[in-house]
Amino acid sequence: MSKHRLRVGILATHPVQYYTPWYRELAKVVDLEVFFSHRQSAEDQAAAGYGVSFDWDLPLLDGYRSRFLENIAPRPDVNRFWGCVTPSVRRAIRSERFDSFIVHGWATYSYVQAITTCWWAHVPVLVRGDSTLQMTRSAWRRWMKAPIYRWFIPRFDGYLVVGTRAKEYLLSYGADSDRCFDAPHSVDNEFFSRRCGTLRRDRSAARAKFDLPPDTPAFLFVGRFIDRKEPLAFVRAVKMAAATSPNICGLMVGDGPLKADAQALAASLHAPIRFGGFLNQTEMPLAYAACDALVVPSRWETWGLVVNEAMACGLPAIVTDGVACAGDLVVPGVTGDVVPVHDIEALADRMAQLGGDLSYRSLLARNAHRHVANFTPRAAVEGTLRALEYVCERRPSRSRPRPTTLDAMSDGLR
Repeated sequence: MSKHRLRVGILATHPVQYYTPWYRELAKVVDLEVFFSHRQSAEDQAAAGYGVSFDWDLPLLDGYRSRFLENIAPRPDVNRFWGCVTPSVRRAIRSERFDSFIVHGWATYSYVQAITTCWWAHVPVLVRGDSTLQMTRSAWRRWMKAPIYRWFIPRFDGYLVVGTRAKEYLLSYGADSDRCFDAPHSVDNEFFSRRCGTLRRDRSAARAKFDLPPDTPAFLFVGRFIDRKEPLAFVRAVKMAAATSPNICGLMVGDGPLKADAQALAASLHAPIRFGGFLNQTEMPLAYAACDALVVPSRWETWGLVVNEAMACGLPAIVTDGVACAGDLVVPGVTGDVVPVHDIEALADRMAQLGGDLSYRSLLARNAHRHVANFTPRAAVEGTLRALEYVCERRPSRSRPRPTTLDAMSDGLR
């Protein structure tokens, strides 16, 4: 039987820098088309909490075919359910004869339009989302959505699982574990590792860019200055850690509505913290090269892809247990540490321990760099191919031939 290159569609709300490497790798082995519900503007990025208007400085649409759908929502917004309404996705699914279709969740009406059309057209539909049980929701909202979720989540043909907590979430609503396939969250490890390695050769210059002392262990905060990311907790933890281990400092990279508050708090506490402002993707390796460990104090994160970036650059990470990559990427005492949400004393204690022990810090850094090598776009593609093989084998036969084995689809990865 001749090999058949699978025709696969994906729907995303908008181009996301972290998904692009997966799309590119997947496009090497399947006939892929990615649909976007909304075209984000520089101003949209600022409104999403970044605090500044910008466009990502990496090409997000290269290496795969894509199409922007017409969004007829009265108030287009990727963060609101009714902010993405795209009737044309129905026409595309009905006409393009996809072997399978992938959605990044169900948080907008566009996704619902795609999912229900796949059911109607008998196109296997896979979901790759990162919701977790730790996400803060009111009791009444959890109660209202439970029966609905337990009805539709089991109806997906397969699940592309980004991590342990995402799988726990799916299983809690009735997903079949036999239809779960690992497709881990990942970044372009090679880009971050290579670029950071180059910059680290002249680490004093990297530190000088942020006015960091040349030999002081530096802890890095990266993200939007918004409430759930707890930038003020980072300021307090650095100050507390510096009281017991004076030879440490902090660097905060990013912007947002709480930046002025963080700066004011750092000044009032005389905390040894520098503010690096917003850095785009190609600039981020400079911050990683200048620092010794990443800190993510968030109340909750559906994953925490900055941890992937940092570990690819050889930094261990200290995160709260509200950060979903805890346990997958951050293994306590191996690649970093995990502390309870809101426990600033515990966070400061781990920072002081890591800052005061160079050999321990170096060990965790080496472990982190090795461990994140398991979280790559290629690993995500391999899991996706297993899922595609599974759903295609169980789909009623059509005029097109089916791939005979997973190896037939994987040729392009070799």
